[in-house]
Amino acid sequence: MTTVSVKPSQRFQLSDWYTNSYLLSTNAERQRDASHQIRQEARVLRNETNNQTIWDEHDNRTRLAERIDTVNRWKEMLDKCLTDLDAEIDALTQMKESAEQNLQAKNLPLDVAIECLTLRDRRRDIDMVNDTVEDELHKEVEVIDATKKALQQKIDQAFEQLCLLQEVRQQLNCDHRGKMETLEIDRGCLSLNVNSPNISLKVNPTRIPNGSSTLQQWDDFSQFSKNRAEAEMKAAIELRETIALTIAETNNELEAQRVATEFAFRKRLREREKVYSELRWQEKNTLEEIAELQEDIRHLEEDLRRKFLSLKLSHTRLESRSYRPNVELCRDQAQYGLTDEVHQLEATISALKQKLAQAQDALDALHKHLARLQADIACKANSMLLDTKCMDTRRKLTVPAEKFVPEVDTFTRTTNRTLSPLKSRQLELA
Repeated sequence: MTTVSVKPSQRFQLSDWYTNSYLLSTNAERQRDASHQIRQEARVLRNETNNQTIWDEHDNRTRLAERIDTVNRWKEMLDKCLTDLDAEIDALTQMKESAEQNLQAKNLPLDVAIECLTLRDRRRDIDMVNDTVEDELHKEVEVIDATKKALQQKIDQAFEQLCLLQEVRQQLNCDHRGKMETLEIDRGCLSLNVNSPNISLKVNPTRIPNGSSTLQQWDDFSQFSKNRAEAEMKAAIELRETIALTIAETNNELEAQRVATEFAFRKRLREREKVYSELRWQEKNTLEEIAELQEDIRHLEEDLRRKFLSLKLSHTRLESRSYRPNVELCRDQAQYGLTDEVHQLEATISALKQKLAQAQDALDALHKHLARLQADIACKANSMLLDTKCMDTRRKLTVPAEKFVPEVDTFTRTTNRTLSPLKSRQLELA
């Protein structure tokens, strides 16, 4: 009998075999169901995530576009603000320069007023009087000093305002540059897509960078810069108007004072010319009176000499008749007549001597007064010459420097034009 060798291994029952087949089939179906479920869920997830990603990307593109519009609007506002600010800086600078020119122009009237005061200090004697011209000249100096102080104050204010405007401009420029860079970055971000070659994963891109601000802080900062610029420009406009008003007021005040001073000069010159004419008339009459008095003194002296001759004659006759002899020495009518004649001549000579002394005293007084008159005339002529020179100097205030020609030579004290006889006489006496 042949013996069959059996390979040693595990042996299963038929039921195990059926069970294994059933389990495999069951597991296969369960795995397929699970895979189908996963596939369905994956498809749903893909659809949902794709939609979410598309909408998120669309929303963010919209947000970026809106943000770009917002930043661009602010940039345009800053552009306009910077343009207005530059224009205001230029306008205020020009107004400041105008005020500086007006301040510089005040040196001429001040020099003229001081020169007039210096010239009038050369008046002599009684003409060194504190008259209305002196008062107006001092007032003119005070007005000029006040106008210079007012203009200098406005110039200082303009300088300070220009510094503030430059500071605001620098701040706006910084904000403007930031917005320009932001626009460039955001526009670059808006232009990116999934196919862009320069996209990549970054390390912790969701971090909050240092120095980040909130949207409200950003808006407040931009609004503050704009509001400050507008406030400073408004202040600059008001300052320009104030400077223009100050320039006009100071010019009007100075012009009014110039007119008042020159009116006082002309009035004082007319007064002096009137007094000068009166003194010249008095001098002429005094000279005539001196000539007549001298003639009368000569007549008095001549009469006195003749009266002495007559007295000598009477004395000689009386003395001669005193030598008549004996009874002939009679006090007759001739004796009485000669005696009366001697007495009359002596009285006449005494009266003539007294009158001659009075006439000589009067002549001395006339000569002394004539000297005073002539001294005062020379004084008045000198004063008129000085005031005329002052008026000529003050022509610098109304005549351009390139056209100004002095009417009175400063060194030779002669005129560069034809003068009236009165003025010529004044110059000769001065």
